[in-house]
Amino acid sequence: MDKLICGIHHVAIKYDDVAQFEKAIHFYHDLLGLEIARTWGEGEKVAAMIDTGSGILEIFANGKDLATNGMIAHVALKTKDVDKCIEIARNAGYEITIEPKDLAFATAVPYSARLAFCKGPGGEDVEFFCEK
Repeated sequence: MDKLICGIHHVAIKYDDVAQFEKAIHFYHDLLGLEIARTWGEGEKVAAMIDTGSGILEIFANGKDLATNGMIAHVALKTKDVDKCIEIARNAGYEITIEPKDLAFATAVPYSARLAFCKGPGGEDVEFFCEK
């Protein structure tokens, strides 16, 4: 039987204004190298979808005008080099909230990862995650 749900298509992030939106484009596209899949709208109604390779970050410039329907704790980006991602974020002036570290999760099947967190352009928590 085919699965009804095949994965995450996108996570939406609502930035307060065009300046934060442009900062987000710079962070996710220019600094981290993620591709812009599509954009639409103009001025304060501009939005974009950024392709992470296994899902989309959908970003909006008019977050103040959009209803809030809950809270996303963080956006986790899969990477092969957590330390490089943190270096890029740090060099661009973003706050590093958790330095790169290795963790072993207490699961039935052994599971470990290297991870780190920084604050994103709108204050969102961004996790860089590498399964080992």
